[in-house]
Amino acid sequence: QLQLVESGGGLVQPGGSLRLSCAASGFTLNYYAIGWFRQAPGKEREGVLCISSSGSTTIYAESMKDRFTISADNAKNTVDLQMNTLKPEDTAVYYCGATPEELGCPPLGYDYDSWGQGTQVTVSS
Repeated sequence: QLQLVESGGGLVQPGGSLRLSCAASGFTLNYYAIGWFRQAPGKEREGVLCISSSGSTTIYAESMKDRFTISADNAKNTVDLQMNTLKPEDTAVYYCGATPEELGCPPLGYDYDSWGQGTQVTVSS
């Protein structure tokens, strides 16, 4: 059974960093694209970044591309989201999603097949 579990969230001061991890089980990253998304209170879920099985990345949110990076460790079957220079507006529940890959990451707005339960990130002083 395909399962995703996010971890690494927490409370961080503005300007700080966090590294989120998405652990996959029941499947291997070799055939899936993994995306990171977030949802702030009262807002719709928005895409952040995606990484394909070949390691190519797709930026879903241009506003975060200079501060957030995505990476995969196929040996550990995990995909991490490194977040730097965090701002209060980055406060949200962060989710990872998985979808069978055809030709790289799916476009923004694509309905991923599977989701984790999310991890809370709060940026506040």
